[in-house]
Amino acid sequence: MMPSGRRGPRYDFRVVEAASTSLPGLLRLAGMADTVRAAVQAAPGVIEVREFPRPVVGPDDGLLRVEANGVCGSDVEIYRGHLRPMGQEGGGPVPFVAGHEAMGVVEEIGDRAAGRWGVRAGDRVAVEIIVPCHACRRCLAGHYQSCPNRRYNHGATGIDVAPSLWGGLAEYMYLSPGTIVHPIDPGLPAEVAALFNPMGAGVRWACHLGRVSLGDTVLVLGAGQRGLCSVIAARAAGAGRVIVTGLAADARKLALAREFGADHTIVADEEDTVARVRELTGGDLADVVLELTPMAAEPVTDALLSARHGGRVVLAGLKGDREIPLRTDVIVNRALTVVGAYGVDHRAYREAIALIESRRFALEKLHTHSFGLEETVKAIETLAGGTAIHVSVHP
Repeated sequence: MMPSGRRGPRYDFRVVEAASTSLPGLLRLAGMADTVRAAVQAAPGVIEVREFPRPVVGPDDGLLRVEANGVCGSDVEIYRGHLRPMGQEGGGPVPFVAGHEAMGVVEEIGDRAAGRWGVRAGDRVAVEIIVPCHACRRCLAGHYQSCPNRRYNHGATGIDVAPSLWGGLAEYMYLSPGTIVHPIDPGLPAEVAALFNPMGAGVRWACHLGRVSLGDTVLVLGAGQRGLCSVIAARAAGAGRVIVTGLAADARKLALAREFGADHTIVADEEDTVARVRELTGGDLADVVLELTPMAAEPVTDALLSARHGGRVVLAGLKGDREIPLRTDVIVNRALTVVGAYGVDHRAYREAIALIESRRFALEKLHTHSFGLEETVKAIETLAGGTAIHVSVHP
């Protein structure tokens, strides 16, 4: 059973699993204290490296030794105070261990957890953000992202919820009984394996929500890491033509988009996006449009106007909870399907990891910067600077 309230998971301190015979486990058994360093966002614009007691693992949970944690555009906006962490919508912000794109090696694991997850100590895994209850009607129907009972999210749960280490910007991250993990090839460089989340977004937004099929024209608004991963996913799905937009400052990203399969790129602050799409498609416009730009309002209108009659528009760019003007007549008169993209689900993670493991694309070109735990703020600011593509922290 999942715990109630904000007490955090219930531990069985009477049982020490075989995996606890690792050096840290032996140290605990010998009565020697050991701690874990983690980057805590204490307030908007404030991240501190703190120490926490290392969790004791019971039969149903585990501990991940974090190899790398990718930095997401939402991390930038949360750091700035423009967005709230997932699950902290009400009340004031609660300090939390940041990082929701964690991958690494299972350091310790309980017997029941190992059987449930299909992994063992020493396996490399990628960790999903959401920790659902796995028992409610929505979870059983496969819609666990909308689980009404979830109380924990990796990279967002407050440090007041034991054992505090819920985020990937830490030396070790706690794996609670409801955690969802995916095995990933140990032969991949850590910075490439850490692309599992943005690649999962590209797969879900382009292929599952956008329903890209053979020969489709796909327009991707935004050339960040998820925009580039969407290009890769669209190409893998058989898109016939891919168009990507970016700013003049995104020249490197747009060049990489072309290398990954984009047929055309548009400099949105120098060209009229809709007119250019119309020109490039001979007036047919796009079958699928992905709007991925952060905080910008104009691309939403561009997305609607660039989609053909009966086309699909996927909205995934967060706008800081602002009201964005919406031309509903365009949606009605063009019979558009407009879909909101909420994160990445199990299927998308699985397919994205398979795509990464295939080594079909030179994904190492997406990764531009690596930082240590003490450099977490620098990592976030580097991604915010606009020239970086994929940034990861390696605790």
